[in-house]
Amino acid sequence: MKTIGLLGGMSWESSSIYYRWINEGIKRRLGGLHSAQIVMVSVDFQEIEDLQHKNKWSESGELLSRAARQVEAAGADFLLICTNTMHKVAPLIEEAISIPLIHIADATAEEIKGKGIGTVGLLGTKFTMEQDFYAGRLNDKHGLHVITPSEVDREVIHQVIYKELVLGIVREDSRQKFITIMNKMSEQGAEGIIEGCTEIVMLVQQEHTTIPLFDTTAIHAQKAVEMALS
Repeated sequence: MKTIGLLGGMSWESSSIYYRWINEGIKRRLGGLHSAQIVMVSVDFQEIEDLQHKNKWSESGELLSRAARQVEAAGADFLLICTNTMHKVAPLIEEAISIPLIHIADATAEEIKGKGIGTVGLLGTKFTMEQDFYAGRLNDKHGLHVITPSEVDREVIHQVIYKELVLGIVREDSRQKFITIMNKMSEQGAEGIIEGCTEIVMLVQQEHTTIPLFDTTAIHAQKAVEMALS
């Protein structure tokens, strides 16, 4: 079994889901008392959030690159960044390490294409929805057409993520807001919805909607299991 490297803490709420689901995946595959071999470095999300909203991406990239080198030095065979938004600095992190980086957008795109879907809606932080590092990769590398919500709806999603979900707060009224936004995107042609923030799974699961959902946390965790056992 290979050792999985996790760069976590963004937020710790979703990182804990990664840890649990990866271990559950290994146990399902191997049975008995098997669990995953994992190395995690968990950063202080307050520092990252401050840099995000000050548009200091190079500084956040340097911070995460240092953490990624710690993960590699501890014996990881490959690395996952346990957040969608900070894949904006994935190229900087890749340059800082010699082990492979399993990109969350690539893993998600493989799952989407496997379902025969070509047009998807993207939910996430405003950084993920509005900047090109995520939707652009889905389009340019994987040929997917990406729909994002209106400016007003993007603000709603962003505020729920940062004011509620990263704090572990799950509210029914926020769930209904997300479902309404998903329905709008479906009417615009989205055949499925990417839950492009690792905390969104805390709020909306497939049982809450008939629109196919692509939970990036689950997809990324499953990819880690496959890589560990390959």
